[in-house]
Amino acid sequence: MTKTPESDTAVRRSRRAAATGLSRWTLLFAAPAVALYGFVLIVPTVRGAGYAFTDWDGISREVSPVGFDNFVRVVTDPDSRSALGVTLLIAAVVTVVQNSLGLLLALGVNTGIRSRNVLRVLLFAPAVMTPVVTAYVWKYILAPDGVLNGLLDTLGLAALRQSWLGSQGWALFSIILVIVWQFAGYSMVIFLAGLQGVPGEVLEAATMDGAGPAQRFWHVVRPFLAPAITINLMLSVIGGLKLFDQVFILTGGGPGGSTDTMSTLIYKNAFTFGEFGYSIAMALVLTVLVAAISSVQYRGLARNEARS
Repeated sequence: MTKTPESDTAVRRSRRAAATGLSRWTLLFAAPAVALYGFVLIVPTVRGAGYAFTDWDGISREVSPVGFDNFVRVVTDPDSRSALGVTLLIAAVVTVVQNSLGLLLALGVNTGIRSRNVLRVLLFAPAVMTPVVTAYVWKYILAPDGVLNGLLDTLGLAALRQSWLGSQGWALFSIILVIVWQFAGYSMVIFLAGLQGVPGEVLEAATMDGAGPAQRFWHVVRPFLAPAITINLMLSVIGGLKLFDQVFILTGGGPGGSTDTMSTLIYKNAFTFGEFGYSIAMALVLTVLVAAISSVQYRGLARNEARS
């Protein structure tokens, strides 16, 4: 049957009408969810962000506009700059160490050892614990008279005793240790899923061609792990930038504010010093920072993933 211009026009019109009807029904069904989302999240967020331009103390009804003074203070205040540096440092170190350890653990439990299933459960178990519980457990372990120092005394290594959470040199290291201990198993599971997607025949072919373990990993396994690497790095960076629970419970930002992150400083300024306007300004700066770093990182990782 030969198509005529009139029939083509009729087909296009019918498709356009069907698409229009579908979009109307889609909007109709989505409207309640969109309205609820806007009422619960968007409206409070926008209204709350407005307080960043005021001197509101969180209690009184008197609110005076201060323009961009709070944002200028975020940039110039030594405490906020120190907290930003600590936040970036924790995010960078945790991302590298946690994912490196997670990859090594995934490679270990991906072998044919009999206890691999038990090891997977044990290594992933800390990730299902809430950060608050984990932090309190480690706070007891790292206390001056805690389990770690007691173990060192028992082994005759009393000279290695430290004030793990009370000295500026060790407090930040202890926080990073706790975070890596808890979430390395989480990274391991994601890497393990990627490793199990590597075709066995490809590895066998590489082995027959004389490729060693390192060559097989870099040239064969690594490209298959590109999606897992992207997910793990994104989760680690975002989690590190908004870190709060572990720091607040382990050190409270001390000693002397040396372990304060942006999140803990926001909490202190809001609920301890009553500077809600300034705290909201800091929260907005942190939000923009997380969004910017995440976007840049995702684009770089997606580009690398496409090349792999």
